Amino acid sequence: MSSPLEGRTLLLTGASSGIGRVTASMAMARGATVLGVTRRPSSLPSGVRPIEADLTRREDILEIFQKVDRIDALVNCAGMAYLSRIIDGNPADWEEMWRVNVFALTLCSQLALRHFPKTGGRIVNVSSMSGHRVPPTGGFYAPTKFAVRAITDSMRLEIKAAGLPVQVGCVSPGFVDTPLLEHYFRGREDSLQKTRQAMTMLEPEDVARCIITMLETPAHVEIGDILLRSSDQKV
Repeated sequence: MSSPLEGRTLLLTGASSGIGRVTASMAMARGATVLGVTRRPSSLPSGVRPIEADLTRREDILEIFQKVDRIDALVNCAGMAYLSRIIDGNPADWEEMWRVNVFALTLCSQLALRHFPKTGGRIVNVSSMSGHRVPPTGGFYAPTKFAVRAITDSMRLEIKAAGLPVQVGCVSPGFVDTPLLEHYFRGREDSLQKTRQAMTMLEPEDVARCIITMLETPAHVEIGDILLRSSDQKV
């Protein structure tokens, strides 16, 4: 039985590592054409069509959509995670997280609407459990993910009001063992090691399967958000 993704074109940001890389491979295995946005094209899975871009730069984002024609779905996988506190954190870290996690995601979503067929399209935003509760460490990362949740809901309401046949939703995982953790635990490598010893984290494949499910659901089914965490993770 063929997948609903067969013959579809998927634009995927953050396609060269972690959740994005695995999602790209899964989508291609189901017959999709994947356009992978990354700063490191050489790290993309074989078969992904590369689009080199720096998502902290507005002009790069605009150029992405000058290079694509029709797309059937957008998956916003790109993200940055620094444990940068609000009371004494580095504003440069805040700015990078805001530009990638919030501004780039929002602009990509807006521009993608112009490339969907008249029959409709799908947008899946990779958010975080930190968009549903602020972790004990606090910091600026959680506010960016709360913003993703609000942007997703706002866009869904606007899409319905405009009568567009587009579905938009989120996947919100807890700790996932990806290279993003190296950034988040920067300077606290001992804490990362203890966290890995204390729990079996989610794997990128766990989250990618949820993304694929959202992309493959029938047109009358809209998944707003999927919250998932390791059974070892308490909050």
